Amino acid sequence: MGGLKTFGAILAVAGVLALAYGGFSYTKDSTAVKLGPIELSVKEKQTVNIPLWAGIGAIVVGGVLLVAGGRKG
Repeated sequence: MGGLKTFGAILAVAGVLALAYGGFSYTKDSTAVKLGPIELSVKEKQTVNIPLWAGIGAIVVGGVLLVAGGRKG
């Protein structure tokens, strides 16, 4: 499998996952108060939404790269 086909497959799978899950979340640690040796930290949950058009676009571009990578020029 060539590099172009591999990248196309990864992009298509990422697009399908983006459509299936719609986004992802992660936890961010931040320091709220620091008073001498005492430090208070806060964990915030951040959510990143992936637009529908981005998932569909990744699938389309990945499919085009898979087809273009399969042709011998």
